[in-house]
Amino acid sequence: MKISISACACKQELPLVNFQKGLTMEALFKQRKDKVVVIMGATGTGKTKLAIDVAKHLYPAEIVNSDKMQVYKGLDITTNKVSEEECGGVPHHLLGTIDPNLNFTANEFCRYATLAIDSIVERDGLPIIAGGSNSYIDALVNHHTQFRLRYECCFLWVDVSLPVLHSSLRTRVDRMIEAGQVDEVRQFFQPHADYTKGIRRAIGVPEFDDFLRAEASSADEKTKKKLLEAAIARIKVNNCTLANRQLQKIHRLHGLWKRTMHHLDATEAVLNSGCEDTWHHHVLARSLAILHKFLYEETHVPAGIMSTKDVIAAVSTPPPPPKVAMAATH
Repeated sequence: MKISISACACKQELPLVNFQKGLTMEALFKQRKDKVVVIMGATGTGKTKLAIDVAKHLYPAEIVNSDKMQVYKGLDITTNKVSEEECGGVPHHLLGTIDPNLNFTANEFCRYATLAIDSIVERDGLPIIAGGSNSYIDALVNHHTQFRLRYECCFLWVDVSLPVLHSSLRTRVDRMIEAGQVDEVRQFFQPHADYTKGIRRAIGVPEFDDFLRAEASSADEKTKKKLLEAAIARIKVNNCTLANRQLQKIHRLHGLWKRTMHHLDATEAVLNSGCEDTWHHHVLARSLAILHKFLYEETHVPAGIMSTKDVIAAVSTPPPPPKVAMAATH
């Protein structure tokens, strides 16, 4: 794919909202319920990136992970956990903390997530729930009485057209293989493992079973190569299938939350994955505008806090063209 540097140059700084300088979340939010941001989307759409970017601009904010495989310890490549560096100093909860051999149910997620959210709010922070496990979010928002009574949610749905998303997911699998996924899964391999429990349910674990069994039995190189290629192909198919299922679930939830769920088309951002300017214009700027309205509507916005109009203007002005425009092939 050829991307012109002129479309990506001159990344603009977004406004920072700081709640610590003589101003608390409690003072801002005069409504009856505390506010929570929920970021949803199929796997590979950019939920984690958006959550971190939003958290940095709506400071102080903290992220509660709602991905049912990323809650477990281990298999960081396979479960596509965000690295400490990628977190950018933003605190994360329920990320890589659960015993990988246990089943972490939706009820347990509701209990732990509510504790985390309560603690964030008590420290005058903004909770951001982000992850692809919509059953967890459904259980918390629709069926957990304590949460429903105390919190008001704004849902950001990060969406990517399926053909583009499927292509991106297949490429992501290749990157994970290059990053050492096979070695990572090999360390978790057990000949009689139960792939219905804990982290071993994650896509990218059971698919390698035949290959790792052949490897353990000293099969010939041709056989192992064939089984490895088949495993990688299955992982790609299963990731695409997962994305389809997640999207169907989100459409059903949209019927319940459509007044508070905002659709964000990240297709262009995924097509131009190396271009931060595209991400800012198509996803982040609109997200911040939506959240400013959610957080400050019917509330006096103190001096120094950017208005929705200001936020849009700050990232909507086209950057000046670079002195030299070149095409880069990726």
